[in-house]
Amino acid sequence: MWGKPQLLRILTIMLVVGSLLLLAYSALNYALQLPVFKLRTVQLTNTPQHVDVNQVSRLVKRVVGGSFFTVDLEQTRRTFEQLPWVRKVGVRRQFSWGLEVTLEEHVPIARWNNTSLVNTYGEVFEGEISSTLPEFYGEADTSALVAGMYVDLNQQLGSVQRSIVKINLSPRFSWQLKLDNGMVLALGREQMKQRLARFVAVYPYSLATMTSKVNYVDLRYRNGFSVSQVSSASGTDVVKRNLRNKV
Repeated sequence: MWGKPQLLRILTIMLVVGSLLLLAYSALNYALQLPVFKLRTVQLTNTPQHVDVNQVSRLVKRVVGGSFFTVDLEQTRRTFEQLPWVRKVGVRRQFSWGLEVTLEEHVPIARWNNTSLVNTYGEVFEGEISSTLPEFYGEADTSALVAGMYVDLNQQLGSVQRSIVKINLSPRFSWQLKLDNGMVLALGREQMKQRLARFVAVYPYSLATMTSKVNYVDLRYRNGFSVSQVSSASGTDVVKRNLRNKV
């Protein structure tokens, strides 16, 4: 190699270029760490409803580091998503010398197994449980299914001014509802919407006008349903009736 001047020149040029690139990288890295590029603000694009703003401030001071150019946006996003009530986070650089953070909070739709909450996407999360929310019960991997069915069935009941306060999906996928008037509906494992439609069709003319309170309706019949009601005389006796309709 030492007897090949052309090869030596190429090697020399490569070493010089490599040294210059390393020097440029070091200079750039040093420049980016200068105080002039220091992060000055972290701004929330929306006012949180459930997330504690003071907790956000403490988190920023503890974990958000580096300059405007070197801050790790992905790591910052994952850190914010660990906050209670936070579902999703967007983070981007904002001139001059700040970060813009968008927090998407969970919107609770119900209590889940009376230990957690479930949001409008059917996702289970931890948060302060409110007794005013409906109750959902089901297996661990069925929250999205229950939430979706709740929306559909509740919409059907809206035509008779009733709403669901409890919905239960058994391990065998049998559905049971409790309405805001205390009435319990057994829908079974199939044709839940059709069975509820049959109930809605006759409710204003049959069930709502009964003198004794109806506490249980079994809709798991082909062309009708059975009703259990509390006797108006004693308030405790249960009377069972079979109703049929042509809906």
